[in-house]
Amino acid sequence: MLPNLDPELIRTAVRAALAEDIGTGDVTTQATVPADAMCKVSMRAREELRLAGIEFATVAFRELSREVQFSHHVADGQTIQPSATLLTITGPTRAILTAERVALNFVQRLSGVATAAARYAKAVEGTAAQILDTRKTTPGWRVFEKYAVACGGARNHRIGLFDMVLIKDNHLAALRAAQPNAIAAAVLRARMEYPSLKVEVEADTLEQVAQAADAGADFILLDNMNPQQLSVAVQLVAGRARTEASGGVNLQTVRAIAESGVDFISVGAITHSARAVDIGLDYEE
Repeated sequence: MLPNLDPELIRTAVRAALAEDIGTGDVTTQATVPADAMCKVSMRAREELRLAGIEFATVAFRELSREVQFSHHVADGQTIQPSATLLTITGPTRAILTAERVALNFVQRLSGVATAAARYAKAVEGTAAQILDTRKTTPGWRVFEKYAVACGGARNHRIGLFDMVLIKDNHLAALRAAQPNAIAAAVLRARMEYPSLKVEVEADTLEQVAQAADAGADFILLDNMNPQQLSVAVQLVAGRARTEASGGVNLQTVRAIAESGVDFISVGAITHSARAVDIGLDYEE
């Protein structure tokens, strides 16, 4: 089941995008299109993709005219084939042409994230590993891009700095003099300060992996380890914590990483490097 997006968040983002694009007015449409003109257009996929963000498009068109009507042909989370119609829009031509780019930008970008997530999820099918996203998201779009990740069949990691403790190398550096070791001290402090939150520890070495497992971390992030090292780390943890691989992950390496036995693989690329997919708006006769 896909997570719910707050309709007000969608509306706020769309209104800001429309204001940015329209400014003082769509001079081309106002100059060339009669005020009473009506049209019918179809939003179509130009390539295979995983759909996300179709509601952003309907909000964009409807923001400019309450007369716009829609026929939905597909839903977020579906795999779409080239030439498939996503949405049919009927209404005032001026409103449709003015909202076109904003509507497409949202759907192309979010479907790009969903499509990238789907490719990684497919690459690890048959293993026990699950693909996670990261906080490497477009500023202001995190909740939207994490929604798109879910549309692609991957899972969300923490939403921000507030919903999970993730002790990384720089945190440990600040505790390097702590006894018996920085990881044990950091986990203890996290448990005392935020007892209801899960605690994850980043480990760069097998020694740190052992320390994190001994300290009772819920998750251990195995950073920049090759598949052989990951396999040894998983055996060392022996089920005492969930393991997450991170670093050096791409579509060519992710399968071998998954086969090491890790529980999760975090992939920043599905958000920070996703390519906007090709979707167009076709005028119907």
